[in-house]
Amino acid sequence: MKPLYLPIDPDFFDMFEKEISKDSIRVVYFGEGTDTKEVNGKAEAIVNKNSNEYFIKYMSGEEVRVDRIIVYNGKPGPAFDEYDAYALECLSCKAGYEE
Repeated sequence: MKPLYLPIDPDFFDMFEKEISKDSIRVVYFGEGTDTKEVNGKAEAIVNKNSNEYFIKYMSGEEVRVDRIIVYNGKPGPAFDEYDAYALECLSCKAGYEE
């Protein structure tokens, strides 16, 4: 099931536009569920679909939903906190130990 689109901080759009103007942009993002995917290449633009979902569109035809971006060109993206919480989730468990 596709997660609902979560609005992102508008500052990310400016930062993405700067990165898109460069030769290539490397993005690590959440694909389906918590599976991470990566795309690297020349991006064309940020496109709006369904009137409220934004994607970075690559020359290769790939599209990445901006609210699912974990890291772009080594910088934290809108989904970085979600990824960090997911990665550290096992550290909060008691691993079978009781208090």
